Amino acid sequence: MTERKPPGVDFESWVEKQIREAQERGEFDNLPGSGKPLSGLDRPVRENWWLHDYLEREGLSGEALLPVPLRLRKEAEVLRETVGGLRTEAEVRAVVGRLNRAIAEWQRTGTGPVTVVPVDADDVVRDWRAERDSTEPGRTGQPAENGTGHGRSRRRWWRRR
Repeated sequence: MTERKPPGVDFESWVEKQIREAQERGEFDNLPGSGKPLSGLDRPVRENWWLHDYLEREGLSGEALLPVPLRLRKEAEVLRETVGGLRTEAEVRAVVGRLNRAIAEWQRTGTGPVTVVPVDADDVVRDWRAERDSTEPGRTGQPAENGTGHGRSRRRWWRRR
């Protein structure tokens, strides 16, 4: 908008005048999509259509709209499937570490009725090893490499005997 509506002037005539002057200056010429049909008119009307269009246009899933604690709980829920394709224990621990840092950040700043607890990296690694050993042919209970260069699993000091 180039100028403010003068007081006492009919709004509709002022708007029409602004549009006409912009057309005369050629400001509407060569706009993207000019001469093309409007998209989405063939789809049925649905509730929150603008939100669905935004998610589709940006390539996002509906999970992006969840509140932070619910999104973190969802990530923790599907974590075992997420790490299933990883190759080393170090990669698995890195993914779990990133999630646990996000959870810790939420616990420091967030409020609300939804609780989010950190994920035990050792449990995830144990499940990852079991899944990997059962699906890969030729693996018979060999300890998986833990990212340190040797095959022994890292034991916590309180679990050593």
